[in-house]
Amino acid sequence: MLDDEGNALGVMSSNEAMRIASSRGMDLVEISSASKPPVCKIVDYGKFNYERQKKEKLAKKNQHVMNIKEIRFNPNTDTHDIDFKTKHLRQFLMEGHKVKAYVTFKGRMITHPEIGRKLMDEIVEKLNDIGKLEASPRMEGKQLYAFFLPDKLKIQAIKDADAKEKKLEKKLAKTESKKEEDKETKNIESEDKETKNIESEDNSTDNSESILEVNNNKDGKEDA
Repeated sequence: MLDDEGNALGVMSSNEAMRIASSRGMDLVEISSASKPPVCKIVDYGKFNYERQKKEKLAKKNQHVMNIKEIRFNPNTDTHDIDFKTKHLRQFLMEGHKVKAYVTFKGRMITHPEIGRKLMDEIVEKLNDIGKLEASPRMEGKQLYAFFLPDKLKIQAIKDADAKEKKLEKKLAKTESKKEEDKETKNIESEDKETKNIESEDNSTDNSESILEVNNNKDGKEDA
């Protein structure tokens, strides 16, 4: 038996334990029935019950709810539809859901179950990298079905690889953007330099024309 502070009070009869709890104005609660003898604790039951409910609510809140998602196929489903539906199954598995893939045989299709089994084998192959079969595909009535569970380790590895690839793409995009900025800056600098050269040439021409005009004026005065 434990007191309200968790201290061991030793082994005693249930009557003695209840008497001690009552003398302290508290309650006696069994906290481990599997132990021999069972372990009891002196507690304030109202507070004890409140804390227990609080922990249960928190555990329920953090618990991941796994829903079963179903996708139906037909034995004559074409390749495009198989890829489209399998893509949805993959998405459900990536989101952590359990999935059910089933092939429905209609009319005379039931006489060729091997077609459905071949299709199911293809589905299994397409999901093998992120999911695992709960059990081998089973035939029940006119349905061949299989349940898949998300393979958390494989899915996490894929997510990590995708995140790494996106990070690399972002880095490359940033590098390309920097190159474009540098290229644009160089073009602007080149244009500015070209403009300055043209202005310099214009100024040189103007100066030459001014000198020529002065010389002409001098020659005219000498002739006079």
